[in-house]
Amino acid sequence: MDLHEKRQLDLAEHMARLNQHVAKAKAHTRPWRSIISLVLAVAAGSVAALANTQFKYWTGSGNYTPKLITAVCIAAFLVFGASAVVGLAAKTREVLTPAVGTSHAAVVRYAILLVGGVTVLVLTVSLCKVPIGQLLVGGAVTTILLGIAGQQSLANIFAGLVLLLSRPFAVGDYIRVKSGALGGVTDGLVTEIGITYLRLDTDDGPINLPNSQVLAAATGPIPRPGGAPGGAPPETAGGQGAPAQALPAQAPPDQSPPDQAAAPDAEREHGPA
Repeated sequence: MDLHEKRQLDLAEHMARLNQHVAKAKAHTRPWRSIISLVLAVAAGSVAALANTQFKYWTGSGNYTPKLITAVCIAAFLVFGASAVVGLAAKTREVLTPAVGTSHAAVVRYAILLVGGVTVLVLTVSLCKVPIGQLLVGGAVTTILLGIAGQQSLANIFAGLVLLLSRPFAVGDYIRVKSGALGGVTDGLVTEIGITYLRLDTDDGPINLPNSQVLAAATGPIPRPGGAPGGAPPETAGGQGAPAQALPAQAPPDQSPPDQAAAPDAEREHGPA
């Protein structure tokens, strides 16, 4: 190895260590960024709430400075609020994953995103002097229509939440699902419990079952194919867990070395010595 190659290797190792330090620093500063964004969002919302009291309508003449301050603060509140919600949701999932698992942590993350996003949106609309009451009435009617249209999808989502919280089975279990709506009996290995579908690895290949049908079906663990629930290899006809190893070939008893087989014949012809 010459000096140039050694310098390149040293530079590569230095860059790798630098990237590791940067990743660790980002991991440590991520919660603080979310907290700082939340504080800035509260400050921007407070300033916007104070500034929009200086005028009554956006379309009126005059009061240009309060309107400009209000508009800038509303935009800042929306950006910082969304950033804080996303950051806190990601940090919550990262903290809860080792304790409750990936599925439950994902549910908590989705809940934080939903509640935080709706809160930021409602406050932004309120700061813009838009009547919240009329929007709530219109939103309620729209929600009812969407709920009727997407009844099956919402049923799968709520059923997925129930499966994740009640945990009748876990990822890695081999289960049997009995349901007429699913075509009878289905056996398979649980590979994923999602928000809308349950993924099973069956003999015919992977399939996705709707969570609402799985929740309404009869389910239970069964032994894995091939023997014990732990997946041990099937027993052979002789009652042993593994086939017997072949013994080394032995010479037949009637075959003897040539010198030993010829000695009795010489004694019969010539007599004992």
